Amino acid sequence: MSMIEQIDWEKMNNLIPVITQEANTNEVLMLAYMNKEALNLTIKTKVAHYFSRSKQRIWKKGESSGHLQNIKEILLDCDNDTILLKVEQIGVACHTGRKSCFFTNLETNEEISQVEINTTSTYGVIDTLYHTIIKRKNDDPKKSYTSKLLNGKQNSMLKKIVEEAGELTFAVKDNNEEEIVYEAADLMYHCLVAMASKDINPDRVKQELARRFKMSGIEEKNSRKED
Repeated sequence: MSMIEQIDWEKMNNLIPVITQEANTNEVLMLAYMNKEALNLTIKTKVAHYFSRSKQRIWKKGESSGHLQNIKEILLDCDNDTILLKVEQIGVACHTGRKSCFFTNLETNEEISQVEINTTSTYGVIDTLYHTIIKRKNDDPKKSYTSKLLNGKQNSMLKKIVEEAGELTFAVKDNNEEEIVYEAADLMYHCLVAMASKDINPDRVKQELARRFKMSGIEEKNSRKED
């Protein structure tokens, strides 16, 4: 029986947790998940592929950044429900630009490792902003406006989207280019906050827009009516 067949995918809801280590040092780099297709791709290509629960798709580690994970060894635990990857990490494992995703002391909130690579240009400002918003969830609402929005009343958070959309509309009507840019940025930020409150990654919006490229606007609207 192959390793993949040993896994009780039904018991695992078709996703198995994966711990990833640097092969040479055994440093724990990250924890992610794989479905059967991602595991098959990992075995076939010898490059780590995962299933992103927030993006709802398979992603090759390093597909945007080039920070690939070359597979050295794949181990299955005694209960057949967790995988250990030993890899050669190219660049860094964490989207923050740190070598490992585990860098915050739970008791002191101290960051124990420094950023090695500036990943803003690599991942794009939207993805970087989204992950910053996610990180702000646990900040003090008295010191962080983002935390205040995420931990406050939902209606207050959603009201800001309506307000910013209205201000963008008036900026367009007034033909004020600088205000249009400013208000569009505000609207984007508040939309990302709302998405972060539901753990919806902006990559899913990109996927939806890409899907719509394959059909006309009229066809897309009609497809929604049929649903």
